[in-house]
Formats: sequence, C-alpha cells, structure tokens
Amino acid sequence: MRLGFDAKRIFHNNRGLGNYSRTLVESLLRYHPENEYFLYTPPLKDSVGLEYSKRFERLKIRTPESMASKKLSSLWRSVFLSSVLKEDKLDLYHGLSHELPPGIEKLGIKKVVTIHDLIFLRYPEQFPWIDRQVYLSKFKHACKVADVIIAICEQTKSDLMEFLQIPESKIRVVYQACHPSFYESWNDEKKEEVLKKFSLPKKFILNVGAIEERKNVLVLVKAFSRIAKKFPEHHLVLVGRGKEYKDKVAKAVIEYGITDRVHILENVPYEKLPAIYQSCQLFAFPSVFEGFGIPIVEAMFSEVPVITSTGSCFPETGGNAAKYLDPHSIEDWARGLSEVLSDDEKATTMARNGRAHVEKFHWQNTSKELHQLYSELL
Repeated sequence: MRLGFDAKRIFHNNRGLGNYSRTLVESLLRYHPENEYFLYTPPLKDSVGLEYSKRFERLKIRTPESMASKKLSSLWRSVFLSSVLKEDKLDLYHGLSHELPPGIEKLGIKKVVTIHDLIFLRYPEQFPWIDRQVYLSKFKHACKVADVIIAICEQTKSDLMEFLQIPESKIRVVYQACHPSFYESWNDEKKEEVLKKFSLPKKFILNVGAIEERKNVLVLVKAFSRIAKKFPEHHLVLVGRGKEYKDKVAKAVIEYGITDRVHILENVPYEKLPAIYQSCQLFAFPSVFEGFGIPIVEAMFSEVPVITSTGSCFPETGGNAAKYLDPHSIEDWARGLSEVLSDDEKATTMARNGRAHVEKFHWQNTSKELHQLYSELL
C-alpha cells in the first residue's frame, strides 16, 4: 500500500498531537514495513524536525518545492496539497489531526481522518471565537469527505455523534499508543541521573500535562497541601507548560506554604520522561476532561499507581486499575492521595494491574488494528 500522512505535527509539534503522529507512523514502519509511507509537511526549519527526518530513511518526506509554496506553506498544506497527493499516486491518505485537504475527495483515493477530541465545542469559553470557527470548519469538512473517521476513544466517538451528528457507522475507535520508550524499565543509576539533573527528591507525586484550567492541577496542589505534614518525605512534581493558570498555581503554592515541596518543571525533554515516571510513588491526573489522557497510559506502562478523575474518557483509559476521584473535590483528592501513599500493598497492586491493563494500548496492537482498517478500505 502507498500510504500518505499529514505530517505537520510530526516535525513541528513536540506535544500531544505530535507524539500521537510520530508514534503512529513509527509503529506502522516497525510492524508493517511492506508499505510505502509518504509524509507531507511544511518546510523543515528547526533542528528537531530536521534530525527526526534523518532517522527513518524509508519514509518519503514531501515538502513545498517552489519558492511561492515555501513562503505560503499553510496554503500549500491545504489548498495545493491535493495535487501533490495525486502525483504520488497514493492508495490512502490519513489526516492525523482533524484535517483533510480541500479537493482530496476528487482524487479517487481512500481518506481517513483522526479526531482526537471536540473540546472546543464542549468548552467553548476556553477558546477564542475565531479559533472555534476555524476548527469547526476544518472538522466538518474532514468528517464529511472522510471514508472513515478514527476516534481515539469511545468518548470522542460519542462527542462526534452528539456535536457534529456523525453517523455511528462512519466512526471507528482505534486507541492511541504511547511511545515505546515507556515500555522498558530504566536502571536505578540512570533514573538517579535524571532526578539529579532536575533537582528532584526521591519520593514524589507526579503530574504531567499542560498546566491549564481544564487540567485542574490547582485541586491537586490544594489536596497535597492538606496531606503534606502527614507525608513529610513526599513532594509534588508538576511537569508541563502554562500561562495564566500556571501563574495561579504558583501563587497557590506560595499561599499554602509548600514552596519547598512543589516542583514545577517546564522544559523536560520527552526522552527523559520515562525516568521521571518510573521514579515517582504515585501519578495523579485530576483533569476535568481529555480526548484520551495519554499520561495515564504512560504512567501505567511505567508501573506506578494512578489516581485520576471520574467521568470523561478516564475509566476507558485507566480501566479497573486506576482509582477515580471527583475532580472538583479537594477533600476527595486529599483522601485518595493519602490512601495510596500510606498503603504499599495497595500501591503495588494498582501498579501491577495498570501495567496489565495498558497492554491493549501497546503500539504493536494499535498498529495492527489501524493497518487492518486501511486494508479493509482498500
């Protein structure tokens, strides 16, 4: 099969959508090397994108060629991309993040689009009006012309049916994998090096994700302040970027007098994250709503106990292995943190069950299901 992918975020995004795209393509390369893979991306300018492009010689990377398309790369990726796809004689094109280029419906190739979430419709107050209009237009077009819409979980599938009135028959749930770097255990020496690099303690509760209102980290900080005296050796580590809400969290840390116990890390290289996950005693994820909640999967592959929120996609992601708490209750979170930290047997059981549960999200399994979908379409 000649398979094409929207690769903008593979080379230009180091967060969630970029990680999803890279892991998906790498898993297909590993387990289904018989195919030809074409990646379509704006010009590669930064060192991260250029270095990544050299790692996989078998990938056919397409970038704008003319001077005009290089300067107007956003137009190339949307308006002019269909003509490039036609020249490459693809069998199937997969838009990895909510988009399919205009005109692709005229090419006679199969079309797949991944929809990660519809948070901009569920929580419109968190997005500027113009952004919502642009997203809605792109999402609607992609869902209309796609042969199959991939939802990364049942929650997203339900949202597609509710908010965009997409027929269930057009949606296929294909779960997201986390990067395989989380599958292997780091030895104590290497973990110690990473902890030392970021000045982290030996015992800590971990949270990973953007520090923004929907992620609800403030509840975790307040809950931790209530149990800090009971667990004097434990710290709280927050890994993620943020703006106004992050400032709000930082002020709360000062207000509750726990500045020496809370560590906020912003620029942690992705390849170092497994060591930090594997070094924590508990992973806490109090987010109110997610498309999937990949940090939960990363934590469970790292064999640490997980507590997260009720509702949204979280029971689907964490299964019976996680502990679920009311995301709006500080008391609930304080009690939940205390229960797991004070019971080693409970923590060990949760970690063991979590590792067994997330095997379904191993990239060998997710790539198999995705490749089967491609094969069925063709």
